[in-house]
Amino acid sequence: MLGNCKLKIANCKLQNEHFSDLAAKRERLLESLRSYGSCAVAFSGGLDSSVLAQAARLALGDRAVAVTGLSASLAAGELENCAEVARAIGIRHEVVEVDEMALPAYRANGPDRCYHCKNALIEQVERIARRLGLAAVADGSNRDDYGDHRPGLKAIRDRQVKIPLAECGLTKEELRALATDWGLPTADKPATPCLSSRIAYGEEITLERLAMVDRAEQFLRERGFQPLRVRYHRGDLARIEVAPEALSRLLEPKFRDEVARFFKALGFRYLTLDLEGFRSGSLNAVLPAESLNVQQGD
Repeated sequence: MLGNCKLKIANCKLQNEHFSDLAAKRERLLESLRSYGSCAVAFSGGLDSSVLAQAARLALGDRAVAVTGLSASLAAGELENCAEVARAIGIRHEVVEVDEMALPAYRANGPDRCYHCKNALIEQVERIARRLGLAAVADGSNRDDYGDHRPGLKAIRDRQVKIPLAECGLTKEELRALATDWGLPTADKPATPCLSSRIAYGEEITLERLAMVDRAEQFLRERGFQPLRVRYHRGDLARIEVAPEALSRLLEPKFRDEVARFFKALGFRYLTLDLEGFRSGSLNAVLPAESLNVQQGD
């Protein structure tokens, strides 16, 4: 009995220390944002940028603006989601068009594709910030973003964009806790990276391929699959990733035939089901280890 009491006391102490640490990070985040004076938040409507937008709204009031980039790589429904989340936060929401397809380096889809995409987005967010007289541009990168292949982080550094979540040491788990505490609708939202991240490196990014992937993922999402990815590989091959516990459902004969017919109608010639299941960033497995971004501090 005494041992159980000590264990409960120890667990309670750890929880209190955790919440105290998170509260301290939250205050550092708000203080950091206040120091900007005014701010444009690069806003995708996901967990990270939503927490940043909420913090900016709390710290800066009407001097904070959320800016969403509209492009062919934005999945269906995401722009509407951004508008809804911005309304829930109460932050002004601006939408700017980003023409990534005009960039040969983006279309070529090399391992540095994300650099060119992020650079084009930030350039447009900066344009909005200048028009509105805002002093800074902030991105929602967090500490956990470092250690993976993320060329977009280089674009953020090159353009001297603020990264307050990372600088305050906030992790993805802590951001979910903040989102829950603030009542944000994105607290449990899965990551939704741009559609170009589904195209295997070296395969040209085209409007047709982006649309194929988008419609294929919509089809599966509407049937209850989440998380999921449909990856495009050479030869119009679709590699489907779903949660491991959902693999058996995709293999049910009637549903499997339905999926095959729909995907073939979209333009896929071959369909494969990844037996390892959903893995964020699985296309990076082909990259050499030295190309991975292993910087610390985000």
